[in-house]
This record gives sequence, C-alpha cells and structure tokens, in this order.
Amino acid sequence: MTTLGHILGLARERAQQLQLPYAGALTPAEAWELLKLAPGARIVDVRTSAEWQWVGQVPDAVQIEWNLSNGQRNPDFMTQLKHQVDPETLVMFLCRSGGRSHGAATAAAASGYGNAYNILEGFEGDLDANGHRNSVGGWRKAGLPWRQG
Repeated sequence: MTTLGHILGLARERAQQLQLPYAGALTPAEAWELLKLAPGARIVDVRTSAEWQWVGQVPDAVQIEWNLSNGQRNPDFMTQLKHQVDPETLVMFLCRSGGRSHGAATAAAASGYGNAYNILEGFEGDLDANGHRNSVGGWRKAGLPWRQG
C-alpha cells in the first residue's frame, strides 16, 4: 500500500538528488495518488489554452498558462496562482513534458509555496524515436484520467 508519506519522501529525495529549488518531483502516477491521499491537493496545468483545448486536460486541474499562446511568459502567472491556489496547499505543476512546470514550481517555491512539486514527464511525455509524444512517459501514457476539448 502506497502512503502519502512514502510518495512525498520519494519526491523529496528526487529534489535533493537533482538539486531542485522546490519541494519535490513526482511521476504522473505518484501525482494521481497524491490527489487521492492528500485532501485539498491541486494540480496546476501550466500549458497553453490551445493545448488544453486540442491535446487534452486533467479533470479538475487549475489551468494557468506559464507561457501565453504567443510564446511570451505570462506576466500575471503568480498573481493568478495566488488567486486560485492557497500557498499552504500541496500543489503539483504539470505541462507537456516537465519543462514549463519546472519553471512554474520554481517560481511558486520562490513566492512562498512550500509544498510545490513538479510532475515529471508532463501530460504527453518525451518524444519517441519517430518524433511523436504519448508513447514515452507522461500522464496520458500512464493511463491516468484525462478528457479532450
């Protein structure tokens, strides 16, 4: 049986090993378990609105773009985060493959979110040998709940 403490311990160990500036790094399956085990835990999906619409969404995730659709960094990201997610909340950031969510988790931790975690692999995972996503890691590949547009 997987416990809350066990998952958070693994995530914190990864953060120490990788010298991450936030609380920890989670696999998609660990993030899903945390949603079930930690009342009030939230996923913040930091992809673009086009990605949410066309690629898919995690049900009940908070949606705040890290980068706007024009490629520019969202200057209101932290304001929007603070408006929607309490800094005491266990918050897990998700993007396409883990890069933007790393930036969001870093910014959140620097702004007082002591329980900020990055979801490794992201929603779609890394590119495979043919340049396609969704076959090497990621939320969808793990068979976790999601819906499309």
